Amino acid sequence: MTEGAGVRDGDPPDDLTAAETGMWQAFRNGSTYDLRSGDAAVDDPHSGHPWGPERTVRARVVCWLLLDGPPALAGRVSALKLVGVQIVDSLDLSGGTVVPYVELKGCRFEQEVRLPEARFTTVRMLDCSLPRLEAARVHTEGDLHLARCRIHNGLRLTDAHIGTDLLLNRAVVYRDRRGRSITGDGLTVGQDLQAELLESHGEVSLRGATIGVSLSLRGARLANQYGRLALNAPQLTVERTLYLTPAGLSTPYYSSGITPAQGTRVQRFSCRGGIRLDDGRFGDAVDLEHARFVFTDEQELSLRRVQVPELRFLGERPEGGRVVLSGARVVNLMDRADSWPGPGNLQMGGFSYENLVPRGPFPLARRLNWVAAATAEYNPEPYERLAAVLRSGGEDEDAREVLLAKQRHRRENLPFAGKLWGYTQDWTVGYGYRPGRAAVWMAVLWAATSLAFSRAPHPPIKGGEHPSWNASLFALDLLLPVIDLGQVGYWRLQGLWQWLAAVVIMAGWILATAVAAGATRLLTRQ
Repeated sequence: MTEGAGVRDGDPPDDLTAAETGMWQAFRNGSTYDLRSGDAAVDDPHSGHPWGPERTVRARVVCWLLLDGPPALAGRVSALKLVGVQIVDSLDLSGGTVVPYVELKGCRFEQEVRLPEARFTTVRMLDCSLPRLEAARVHTEGDLHLARCRIHNGLRLTDAHIGTDLLLNRAVVYRDRRGRSITGDGLTVGQDLQAELLESHGEVSLRGATIGVSLSLRGARLANQYGRLALNAPQLTVERTLYLTPAGLSTPYYSSGITPAQGTRVQRFSCRGGIRLDDGRFGDAVDLEHARFVFTDEQELSLRRVQVPELRFLGERPEGGRVVLSGARVVNLMDRADSWPGPGNLQMGGFSYENLVPRGPFPLARRLNWVAAATAEYNPEPYERLAAVLRSGGEDEDAREVLLAKQRHRRENLPFAGKLWGYTQDWTVGYGYRPGRAAVWMAVLWAATSLAFSRAPHPPIKGGEHPSWNASLFALDLLLPVIDLGQVGYWRLQGLWQWLAAVVIMAGWILATAVAAGATRLLTRQ
């Protein structure tokens, strides 16, 4: 095609087909060019039903209209609005500046669409079929809509800049030759990235992406049977909330962020493959309510060093794999007892949280199991963090139980002598967290030995130089290793009574040492 006088005047070139001529005139008028047949099965762009030349336009004519098209008719605004059109050859707008509004609905592309470094106002491609969309460093002042599109060989948005919203609701995206379905490393979205009910077959990569408001993957289904990660988004920044929650199936594909009404059929977020959100920054929350994760033994939900005001860990217990929270910093941890994985599948080294907000019953015994699951090899930090949070919430008794459980866990990793001394401290004073036990043990021993010594023969060592015999004071003088009550040293015990006195003295020293060790530990912590 060559540009002629007619083109400058707005008249279509002579070599356009009938379908292209109609598109040309609709462009000038700013009206919708609809080539659908009226048969839903035939008009479905994903059905594979052949569309004839009456519904086909060449990609270079589309590019011509968008980059250097004819002037609009008087009183009209030129725009490319196509419905049910087949575009043959490769649509290549690389590096171009597109001023007209672009909206393609139910269209079919024969070859990949290339938009790298192109600039648009707003682009809406709804329910279209594309072999591949290559849009690295694309720039839009408004929205980029790809709702319900089916992309067979991957979508690339590396370093793209979307001025307002990026919509991928109900899209189906298959992997490219590198195993990625969506590549959005360095992507910047001014407002929301909405990918509700998205179906992804491959890795979704959003490394270093920045989302101005919220990132919604409500009801999405991510699966990557070809690699380790289904969602790879380290250093992701979301100014408000990341949603990995259910979505209503009756929600229109162009809407987002709507909580399904009661009774509405919903689809949960599900992921078959690892999720990596390391070093992410989230302004409001990370919401995992009712999320379903299926991992292999090598895969994990990784939240290393994440910073977020609220983590809503309310999904199903992951099948296989691990949950890693090492170094994460959370203000409110909202969770359920049955959402966490079992022993060996949870890592919380350096995990910091300020408040616990359990959803449903979460008794202390199960909370201790939660900490133990993260510390197969003894680590005091998770216990101390939990105790500090409980103490700040006024649960001092529960905090002491947590610190006692910490000492018991530590004891299992000690040599025999250390274990023996640990059991002694546990039985006597509960490692200092149950000091009342010492008084009970002291009272029992005092009563028992007082009764025993009341029957013991007790000749004086020196006649006339001794106090009156008092079996109770004598027993108490033996039990208290430092205090002298003026009984021991004046009486001679023999045989088994001498051995009993030695045992009482040893018991007193053990009790006193255990009390001192426990008190020191308690004072150090408080």
